[in-house]
Amino acid sequence: MSNLEIKRSFSQKHPVLAVVIIEALLFLAVFAAGAYATIRQLSGTAPVLISFIPIAAVLALYFSLKKKWGFYGFRRLRSIPKQDLVYYAPLLAVLAVIALKGFRPVTASEVLFYLLFTLLVGFVEESIYRGLILNILLPKGIKTAVLTSSILFAVTHILQVLSGQSGFQTVLQIVYALLIGGALALLMVRNRNILPLILFHFLHNFIQYVGNDNSDFYLGYDLTILALLALYCIWLTLSLKKTSVPTPAEQSFN
Repeated sequence: MSNLEIKRSFSQKHPVLAVVIIEALLFLAVFAAGAYATIRQLSGTAPVLISFIPIAAVLALYFSLKKKWGFYGFRRLRSIPKQDLVYYAPLLAVLAVIALKGFRPVTASEVLFYLLFTLLVGFVEESIYRGLILNILLPKGIKTAVLTSSILFAVTHILQVLSGQSGFQTVLQIVYALLIGGALALLMVRNRNILPLILFHFLHNFIQYVGNDNSDFYLGYDLTILALLALYCIWLTLSLKKTSVPTPAEQSFN
């Protein structure tokens, strides 16, 4: 056995199993936190806080000990080529459409809480899906990595059923998450920078939390965003076909 084979990590040797383990652990953590929050009659955000805070700590520790921050996309924003900034414009359009729904009255303490809460969610979910899972599967091909990470990201949102929302809203949210996951994964493949994705995820969730409650009145906004995201994914896919995108191993992440 060569030295190269000896140094290969578990995720490199068994990428599919590694992804299954990561997703299973995430589900287990969220379900356990949800069960505890239900028993203790805690707020709706409690399960995420209980599960995501330790997950965020583990991720930060892993990235630091393994010196993997750069490898998983935590790079300076200026590393993104100026000509590629146009590919992030549709994300701003999505945020603008969501903001058109308006905002509900919130206190300063609520704003602070939701800022920290949505930043936590953005960091954890992007690190897991566009960081760990996407990179683990990239050796199997961009198509496999993007589709799998996006599908798993969408499947995770099935947990929203437990919040009591309607089946239609849940299906809409799953499709929504699938398209957003696809777009963010394609952006990650293209520019290897996860910071804009975390920023978008954070702002997207924050606007939703402080915005007006979802209802049939806002269905038109949701469908508009779905159409925009579908076209966005097609655009990004076509752009990647025209560009030679280096893999993580072919890039230097300092």
